[in-house]
Amino acid sequence: MAQLEHIEAIEKRLWGAADTLRANSNYASNEYFLPVMGLVFLRHAYSRFLAVKDRIETNLPKRGGKPRPLTKEDFSQQGAIFLQPKARFDTLVALPDSVDRSKAIIEAMDSIEADYENLRGVLPKGEYQELDNDVLGQLLRTLNPDELKKVSGDVFGRIYEYFLTQFADQKAHDGGEFFTPISLVSLIAHVLDPDHGTVLDPACGSGGMFVQSARIVEEQGQRPTERLTFRGLEKNATTIRLAKMNLAVHGLEGDIQKAITYYEDPHELVGKADFVMANPPFNVDEIDADKVKTDPRLPFGLPGVNKKDKVSNGNYVWISYFYSYLNARGRAGFVMSSQASSAGGGEAKVRQKLMETGDVDVMIAIRSNFFYTRTVPCELWFLNRDKPQAHQDKVLMIDARNVYRKVTRKIYDFSPEQQQNLVAIVWLYRGQTDRYLDRVSGYCRRILDEGSACFNGDEDGKAVRPLPDFADALDALNGALRPFLDTLGEGAAHAEVQQELEGALPAFHTDVLSFQQALAEQENAWKEQKATNGELKKAVDRLAPLAESSRNLVKQTDLLYKLAARLIETCEKACEARQSDQWNSRDVTRARKATDEARQRAVEQLKQVRYFWKQAHWLTDRFPDAELCDVEGLVKLVERAEIEANDWSLTPGRYVGVAPEAEEEGFDFEETLREIHVELEDLNAEAVRLAAAIKRNFEELGV
Repeated sequence: MAQLEHIEAIEKRLWGAADTLRANSNYASNEYFLPVMGLVFLRHAYSRFLAVKDRIETNLPKRGGKPRPLTKEDFSQQGAIFLQPKARFDTLVALPDSVDRSKAIIEAMDSIEADYENLRGVLPKGEYQELDNDVLGQLLRTLNPDELKKVSGDVFGRIYEYFLTQFADQKAHDGGEFFTPISLVSLIAHVLDPDHGTVLDPACGSGGMFVQSARIVEEQGQRPTERLTFRGLEKNATTIRLAKMNLAVHGLEGDIQKAITYYEDPHELVGKADFVMANPPFNVDEIDADKVKTDPRLPFGLPGVNKKDKVSNGNYVWISYFYSYLNARGRAGFVMSSQASSAGGGEAKVRQKLMETGDVDVMIAIRSNFFYTRTVPCELWFLNRDKPQAHQDKVLMIDARNVYRKVTRKIYDFSPEQQQNLVAIVWLYRGQTDRYLDRVSGYCRRILDEGSACFNGDEDGKAVRPLPDFADALDALNGALRPFLDTLGEGAAHAEVQQELEGALPAFHTDVLSFQQALAEQENAWKEQKATNGELKKAVDRLAPLAESSRNLVKQTDLLYKLAARLIETCEKACEARQSDQWNSRDVTRARKATDEARQRAVEQLKQVRYFWKQAHWLTDRFPDAELCDVEGLVKLVERAEIEANDWSLTPGRYVGVAPEAEEEGFDFEETLREIHVELEDLNAEAVRLAAAIKRNFEELGV
């Protein structure tokens, strides 16, 4: 299993351990989140420090045969923070219980702030004095598992974001509104494609827009610190601390000012920003109309004023501000309430004026339950002050409400591939056919790679062979059962299930061999593969049987394990196996567990083959000519005249129509089962939390 796929399990385990400590203490989430985020920050800073330290030391100039001392400038050039010995995580973890850990952590934070002016007054310090010494010790150890000492890449950056996500879900700070779901931020960043200049977020929260913008530049093989300048506005002082920590933990810096954006503009960037990205608060009705009516950031005027002299709804104040910040070639991408795209009255007049500029570029509708603190649907707006002439009177409408992945019972997001497919539609709109074809080609290559990994894979640096390993584990399980089975007569209770198992095994081995041979044939065919659309379409069709074979092998793998498990249960219950000297319960249990683990690895790997084929087919089926076209229920390039005829509505669903109902044979049982499993997991976790809370309440009552 690839490292970044494995990290999800690590994230959940770290969060579970940290949250358990909170649950077993007297601290509320809002008292706990900032010190925890501070320790995650320290741990990640240490990871980056270690990652570059050896490389820096190798290249240090020498005087008299001795290298000069390390400096913070050495680390800044590598996108890392220099840490004095007292601030290194291993030092803190190794502290004995007799040492005041809160004092040591505060000194560590002080040493970092002394070296980095942009972090002065930002890092949590006094908060640690509120935590027990033992709790701090457990937290430090929790965030320092051995497996994370071996990984590479921005793993702790991901963990930092994961912890932000979880605390947002708990509404631990500012009602959770400091955090925009990563899948939405990433989609905005990939559609905008920021590659230079000033990136402004006038409602920056915890800084996610900046982090994702930096990743776009990194994906292009360049350094974000050399290409982008980040400017932000945020009203909440604690949230600003989170944002600056979030930037620093990713090796970034930004100028984030404390301001109420409705009335203040400390950066003075009107007409100067290259990119504007934001997730502003929706439907605010408390903006003082007198204070903003002459603001130069309102080129289309006020959207409407109520009887209290307040702006009726702040959505179009934000939209106007975003537009006004852009320079002549600037682009904006932001989250907005779904009410805004079809609102009437003064808002409709502002929307008409905005449309008449020709700068509204793309609209993407997002279904409900993407946010952690509100269930409402939303839309992503994209403005472009430098649209090509061919697009001046058109808007790309994408209705992505049927594109989602269920994360928990309450939360949805996009899988990375779902996001990439939506971005691929925008590439076709922009005439970037090569990028679209690269995406299809990449999926095809991934199908073959995932198929090969069924036989020769890698997990945590160790070679694994999911399908052969499952076959071997099944043989070992049969070997553990054989001494007892040989003592039974032909008419014993186990006979029917044993016969079914033995009958299914040859077919499985034959199908595994056929799958491997088909894979080899496709690998050979791919060596001659041409990257034209027509040839890639043929490749997707050619790979369909391989994807179907992987699906069938999943069913066979699950069936074989179920039959083996049923055989064991029958032997124990109906044949009194536990009473026999030929039945070694320990060996059978161990072999059964090993077989189940091997089954899970084989099934997950096989599913990847079909999954990536489905992604390639999703694109080639909807855009067979590698050109943008209308797809019912998904996308349409809409003329201004049609928008005007619909009261200047920018709601994608009004134009793209309704997606045709999927045929019965297209019903995705695997996805449905996955959603049921997610819901069950979530309900079980919630039951555990409630039970712990009830127990704690009873204890406090002395019951």
